[in-house]
Amino acid sequence: MGEQHDIFRKHPRTNFINAHLGWMGNDLESLGALMDELPNMYTEIGAVLAELGRQPRFAREWLIRYQDRVMFGKDSWRPEEYHVYFRVLETADDYFDYYRRRHAFWKMYGLDLPDDVLRKLYYKNALRVVPGIDPTLFPDG
Repeated sequence: MGEQHDIFRKHPRTNFINAHLGWMGNDLESLGALMDELPNMYTEIGAVLAELGRQPRFAREWLIRYQDRVMFGKDSWRPEEYHVYFRVLETADDYFDYYRRRHAFWKMYGLDLPDDVLRKLYYKNALRVVPGIDPTLFPDG
């Protein structure tokens, strides 16, 4: 583990959100090892959905394993782009395009995540980690 991760070790009671899968979406095995080592580190999937959608079997297993530590994320409010996130996370669809050509030149596949994992990804983990979110805004609140 490099020096860049020492801050996580020095502050074990502080939760950190390692944005965009820590830019390790193409190596989920290494990201998982990092998460195992740093239990106070969380991550989110904004801007790296294409990395998940091109490795559907491993990404599905990985998200199920780390379901309590991953959050839904998106860099910008563009509702016209959300359907691709939902398609990757919620369906078992095969071989479809990403919504933005500059991010992905390959086709994607759906992960068909279980509903309980989706609820954690979409809002339950954020309710636990991010202070001040009103839980009554969500289905279980």
